[in-house]
Amino acid sequence: MAISTPGYLERFERSRPSKTVLVWCCLLSMVATIVVGFVAGGWVTAGRAAAMADNAGEQASAKLAAAVCIAQFNRNPDAQAQLVAMNRLPSWDRAGFITKGGWAALPGSKDPVSGAADLCAERLSSARSTTGDSSGVNN
Repeated sequence: MAISTPGYLERFERSRPSKTVLVWCCLLSMVATIVVGFVAGGWVTAGRAAAMADNAGEQASAKLAAAVCIAQFNRNPDAQAQLVAMNRLPSWDRAGFITKGGWAALPGSKDPVSGAADLCAERLSSARSTTGDSSGVNN
């Protein structure tokens, strides 16, 4: 006569884990949930969330100030000559040119917004290159 071995489901139904095993399973499940949440789930700590919000605020104000900078730069009577002069400078020195010209500061403020001069110079240079205006500048 053949002895039948119990199936997986039957063995699982008959098992009676101890309280220690259940507690360890719960603890490991909690740890696994936390690890997966922070690594792959996009969870962040309160400090990291505050830093991300501050960074987003600074970037938004720099973008706004850059738009004002471009408008102020273009309102200048000799904007085309200033653009040619700026584009002759190395890329790392263009933000200084914008700051010295006073275009990076918001109206009513003396200090330029952090990051606005770089963004303004980048946008002014890219606008010139997309319009195809060579203006005597060696590209």
